[in-house]
Amino acid sequence: MDARFLGIAELTETPSVAVVVDVMRAFTVAAWAFAQGAEKIVLAESQADALALKARHPGWAALKDGAAAPGFDMVNSPGLLRSADLGGRTVVQKTTAGTVGALAVKDAPLVLCASFVVADATARLLRARGSDSVTFVVTGEDGQAEEDLACAQYIARKTVEAGANAAEFLRRAADSRAAAELTSGVRRGSHPDDVALCLELDRFPFAMVATSEDALMVLRPCAVPPSPTDGAGPDLDAAADPDPGLDAAADASI
Repeated sequence: MDARFLGIAELTETPSVAVVVDVMRAFTVAAWAFAQGAEKIVLAESQADALALKARHPGWAALKDGAAAPGFDMVNSPGLLRSADLGGRTVVQKTTAGTVGALAVKDAPLVLCASFVVADATARLLRARGSDSVTFVVTGEDGQAEEDLACAQYIARKTVEAGANAAEFLRRAADSRAAAELTSGVRRGSHPDDVALCLELDRFPFAMVATSEDALMVLRPCAVPPSPTDGAGPDLDAAADPDPGLDAAADASI
């Protein structure tokens, strides 16, 4: 597999397959939102757009980076989100890096959003697709975020080497600037457990596929059964799978 690792600003053409990585915290939060029952996540261009979407759809929940703000229901923290009841709801997400990266590759035929908590499922989906060329979008710190690069490199290796060891990649993420800032409380709208939750490998059995729906970029979970060569893999029935019907929709989109 030909893997490229690019920052958002380095994207000069539409890739055939894009994996957009934001470990701390956009796509860890997105996975937790699905685990808490969210039907889908709409990736918003701006906070104003997020609030406008919520105004048009009063039942939707809006989520942003940083401290709480009027009109927003949640902040971009897995530690805070894990107690939310999002059963059947649509979440509108706007973050500084993750959602920006996904929207930058919205025209790609296949867009996956990823973090460590869905790393194995993401690699298995890439492997099942037989993707020869994959662009990993490293969203944080202008493409230099160590936690995002480590996760992207791990998924790339896991795609071609099912038994790849994650220890060194997780160590790099744990030592990253983002982890230090979350631990020290520099980043607002956080929870003491955020770093640990962001480094929880393969917590969820689904990948996350983003597609265009009614002019919106929409993220949905897609369960990926283990291939015969993967071993037992995660228990898809026991783990958080919000709605099996969503898997068929996501599969149809790719």
